[in-house]
Amino acid sequence: MTWLGLEGARVVVTGAGGGIGQALATAFAEAGARLALLDRTEAPGPEGALHLACDMARPDEVAAAARAVTARLGGVDVLVNTAAILRPGALETVAVEDWRAMLEVNLTGYLVAAQEFGRAMLAAGQGAIVHVASIAASHPQPASGAYSPGKAAVAMLSRQLAAEWGPRGVRSNVVSPGLVRTPLSEAFYADPEVRARREAMVPLRRIAAPQDMAGAVLFLASPRAAYVTGQEIVVDGGLSQSLMGLVPRPGYA
Repeated sequence: MTWLGLEGARVVVTGAGGGIGQALATAFAEAGARLALLDRTEAPGPEGALHLACDMARPDEVAAAARAVTARLGGVDVLVNTAAILRPGALETVAVEDWRAMLEVNLTGYLVAAQEFGRAMLAAGQGAIVHVASIAASHPQPASGAYSPGKAAVAMLSRQLAAEWGPRGVRSNVVSPGLVRTPLSEAFYADPEVRARREAMVPLRRIAAPQDMAGAVLFLASPRAAYVTGQEIVVDGGLSQSLMGLVPRPGYA
């Protein structure tokens, strides 16, 4: 892990209580980073990390968390935005309140976190932000309300941050997971037949674990990616490239 050069880096992870968030906390700790973990309730995580209860839909709570992190760590080198909620609903009938609630966490929360934690990076003239989006940003996910539009907006938010903050030394990139087995999605895999059908759709023939996202996130956060900004890494086992393979073609294997 020393290859990454993250020893002593001051890292903030939002949504640290989720499956991906917990995996990231463990991976950053193993890389020697100093951690601040934010979630609506104080999330479990590696020993020595700063745990803060923070609702990403509340800008005042995000600002308070940023002050606490700065006081404890003396600054911020890396921000990873991974907090997210899902309130399903078809667009024909989705409640506006649910639409707004999702965007407040999944999109506006990312902006507010970038603003609050990015101040220290901009003042220092260096830093890295990694946003966790989804392949649903590029491939609409029906009956999921604002999820796909919000994730698509996260990708553009990252690119705009890269363009505006790059001249001041701050990088911004995106990791877009495919199918990941987390506590939030565990119900989808309770039926072995459904799990097998999902696995069959993925060229690598397995569903990702949260740990599969960590390598891409840590790379983008590290000095090894010092000349990478405004980019997206898709971590989906090849799922997003398999569309044409689902089209029936008689006479072809």
